[in-house]
Amino acid sequence: QVQLVESGGGLVQAGGSLTLSCAASGRTFSSYTMGWFRQGPGKEREFVAVISWSAKSTIYADSVKGRFTISRVNARNTVFLQMNSLKPEDTAVYYCAQGGVRLTTTPADFGSWGQGTQVTVSS
Repeated sequence: QVQLVESGGGLVQAGGSLTLSCAASGRTFSSYTMGWFRQGPGKEREFVAVISWSAKSTIYADSVKGRFTISRVNARNTVFLQMNSLKPEDTAVYYCAQGGVRLTTTPADFGSWGQGTQVTVSS
């Protein structure tokens, strides 16, 4: 079992930037896919970005493509989400999650989740 702890959320104006971090412990980090998801007010949880264990492959939701960047440092058991050009519609609780060895965007394929960090973008 892995423990995931997100940090870096906060309040930012539209057009601003934030970097989220997710620290993992308790299970081999470098062998598994890591993903970011979000859940906005009154909305279902949705996929944001995913990165393969090697960091060689990434997938982004269309809504964040070109603005967000997912990365990982396996030596530090940490995955990041750099968010630029933030919009009010990016307001949500952001969750990191650990999947398996296969690159996937389906929440059900991720077995471990963090507690989430709030990102609020003001207009």
